[in-house]
Amino acid sequence: MNINLKSKKPANMLRSKNKKLLKKGSYSLAFTVVVIAIAVFLNLLISELPSTATKIDVSENKLYSIGDETKTVASSLTEDVTLYLLAEDGSEDATLNELLTRYADLSSHIKYEKKDPVLNPSFASSYTDEDLASNSVIVVSDKRSKVIPYSDLYESSVNYQTYSMETTAFDGEGQVTSAIAYVTTEDLPILYTLTGHEESDLDSSMQSAIEKENIEVQELNLLTTGTVPEDASCLMINAPQKDLSDDETSAILTYLQNGGHAFLVSGYTTTEMPNYHSILEQYGVSIEKGVVLEGDNNHYVSGNPLYLVPEIQSCDATGSLSGSNSYVLMPIGQSIKTLDSKSDDITVTDMLTSTSSAYLKADPENMESLSKEENDESGPFTLAAAITEAIGSGSDSEEETETETIVEGESSASQVEAESETEAAEDAKETRLVVLASSQFLTSNTDSAVSGGNTKLLTNALSWMCGQSSSISIPSKSMQLSYLTLTSANVNLWSIITIAVLPVLFLVTGGVIWLKRRKK
Repeated sequence: MNINLKSKKPANMLRSKNKKLLKKGSYSLAFTVVVIAIAVFLNLLISELPSTATKIDVSENKLYSIGDETKTVASSLTEDVTLYLLAEDGSEDATLNELLTRYADLSSHIKYEKKDPVLNPSFASSYTDEDLASNSVIVVSDKRSKVIPYSDLYESSVNYQTYSMETTAFDGEGQVTSAIAYVTTEDLPILYTLTGHEESDLDSSMQSAIEKENIEVQELNLLTTGTVPEDASCLMINAPQKDLSDDETSAILTYLQNGGHAFLVSGYTTTEMPNYHSILEQYGVSIEKGVVLEGDNNHYVSGNPLYLVPEIQSCDATGSLSGSNSYVLMPIGQSIKTLDSKSDDITVTDMLTSTSSAYLKADPENMESLSKEENDESGPFTLAAAITEAIGSGSDSEEETETETIVEGESSASQVEAESETEAAEDAKETRLVVLASSQFLTSNTDSAVSGGNTKLLTNALSWMCGQSSSISIPSKSMQLSYLTLTSANVNLWSIITIAVLPVLFLVTGGVIWLKRRKK
C-alpha cells in the first residue's frame, strides 16, 4: 500500500494559515470592541460636561458667550432661579437657547426649562397678562418674576437705504442677567427725574441701561408733590434750562440734608439760575462760567477741542471704568470748582478731569478762536465730581438710650453700650452727589461714539449712589459694526503712516530690489 505524504502537506499548511487568520481576526475584533467602548464612554462623559467646555462660541461678536459680570452674579446666588423659554419644540431661537443653556451651567441655583405654549397654554398667564411672542423668557424666583419679551432681546433700527427694519444687536445676556438680579434683590431702588424746568429728556438708551441696572425710573414734579418721596433712592436733575423755585430748592436741600442722593447734570447756558447753583454751592462746588477746550489732541475727537475725552479718575463713583481701556466723551464741558468755603464734613472727589493743556473760554458766545489765548485760564479742570457728606454720628441716640436705661433700670452697662452702637450705625447716613458738567453727555449719539463708555459711567455712578455693590448693566452685542474711537492725535498718526510712511517704504524696498537685480 502506497501512502502519498506530499498530498497531506498542502492541507496542513492551509489549516495553519486559517488558524493564524482566525487569531488575527479575533485580535482585530477585540480591538474594535475596545475602541467602540472607549468612544461610547467618552461621549457619555462629554455629554455631562457644561456646554462652555464642549462648544466654542465662534460667532463674530460672541453672541452667546458669558461675561465676567454675569459670572459674578451667578456665583453670588443663594436662592434658586428658573429660566423659562416659551417656544414650541423645534422653533427655539438657536442663539437664545444656547445662551440659556450656558446660564444653567454657571450655577446649581440656575435652572433652565422649555415650555411649549401649545402644551402649556396657561403657563405664561401665571406671570403676565400680556400675549407673549414665541421665544420670550420668564425668569422666576421665590421673591418675584420678570418677563422678557422676545422683542426686548434684539435691538432693531430702520435702514434708510432700504426703508426696512433690520436687527442691529443682541441683548440676551444683558436682559437675562438683569432679570436674575431683579428677581433676587431684596429692595429695588427708585430714581426720580425732576421735571418742569425744560430738563433734557433722559435718552431712551440711557433709560434702558438704568432699568437693566434694576433701578426703577419715575418722573417727579415738585410743584405738585411738595417734597421728594421717601422711597427715593436718588434724584436726577438733567440739565434744566429754567431755574428752580424757592420751594423746590428747599425741598431738594431737605432731602439731601437727610442723607439723600442726587445726580446733577449742568450744561452751558446764558440763563441765570441762582437757586439751582445754590444747591451745588451748599455742597462745596460751583460751575465756572464758560466752556473748557482741550489743548492735548490725545484728549479730543473729530479735530474739535470742544469734544473732550477726559481722563477717568479712580473712585467709587466711576467703579471699574477707571481701570479699563474705555473712553467717555464730553461735548462742550464746563469746569467744576471746589469752593474755599466748603465744609470740612464734605469731600469732593474728581471723577473726570481734563489735562493740564486744557484752557477755559469764559465768554464762548464771543470767542474768535478755538486756540488758547492770553487771557484764557489754564487747566487741568474738573469736569465731573463725586461729593459725599456724613450725616449723623448717633451721639444723640446714645444719650437717649442711656437715660432711658437708667430710669427703667432694666439694662446693664454692657447692654447700653451694645444698643448705643447699633443705633449709631443706623443713624449714620451719607449724602452722595454726582455733578457732571455737560448737557450732551447723556445722549445716545455721544455714547455710541465711545462704544457705551458714557452709559457705563452713568450706571456705575447710580449703583454707587443707590448702594448697590456693583454695576450689572451689560451692553448689547452688536450684530453689525463696532465703533473705533480715534482721538485727533491717532488720526494724525495714522494719516502720516498711510499717506507718507508706507508709500515711501514701498518705494525704497522696490528700489533696493531693482538695484540688486541690475547688478546681477
